This record gives sequence, structure tokens and C-alpha cells, in this order.
Amino acid sequence: MKVYLGKYPRRILGVMTKQIEYVKIDPWDTWSMDHTLASIILPMLKQLKETKHGAPLVDMEDRPEDLRADKPADHNTDEFHFQAWDWALDEMIYAFDCKANKDDVWFRIDSREEIDAEQNRISNGFRLFGKYYEALWD
Repeated sequence: MKVYLGKYPRRILGVMTKQIEYVKIDPWDTWSMDHTLASIILPMLKQLKETKHGAPLVDMEDRPEDLRADKPADHNTDEFHFQAWDWALDEMIYAFDCKANKDDVWFRIDSREEIDAEQNRISNGFRLFGKYYEALWD
């Protein structure tokens, strides 16, 4: 796979420039597309976490117990607003890191309960990525 990304899209003389200038997908890029995409998404998520300038609302049911506010936010921030987004990003990063770099994780786990817990965490990270996909902005 080869991708050339230009600078952030901008308007020049009333014409919008494109950010993605070139994309070439090779046949082997789709053989394990989940791994291919994970190795692109993972560093982007890490950079977003380090450089973000805001945070979207994370639904209470998506948060761990210790980051749930007593009163629902109703489109307002609560005392755990930014911590909840950091946690959600960490869970996404964990899931994509496991997909991109830790194929051997299953060989290091001893019990069925640990395997299930690990798979649930990974699946939840991917679920959060899908749910908050449109919130992945800086």
C-alpha cells in the first residue's frame, strides 16, 4: 500500500484542495485488511491522544464505573468528561495495538476466563472506535 497525504485540505481561490493525493492498494493489502488498517490507525490514535484540543461526550454506558457522573450530562460536560475520552482512546489504542502487534497474546494467556476477558476488551475497543468514529478529530 502506498498513500500520499498532502497538507490539510484548504480553499485556494475558491477551490478546495484534496488532502489525499494518491492511494495505491496492492492485492496483499486486503489479505489481512484488519492488520493493514490497524497499523495505520494505531499511530493516528496515539498522535490524536497526545495532541487533541478537546473531547466529545462519551455516553455514560460506555464509561467504566469510576468515570460515570452521578447525573447524566444531557449534552453538557461533567467532572469526568476529559478523563472519559482519554479512557475511550486508550481502549481503542489497546485494541488496535493488539491487532497490529500482539498476535501472540493468546499464547500467553492461561485460562479461558482470561482469554474471554482479553477478547471482550479488544472487541469493546473496536466498538468504541466505530461508535465514536466521527469524534476522532483534533
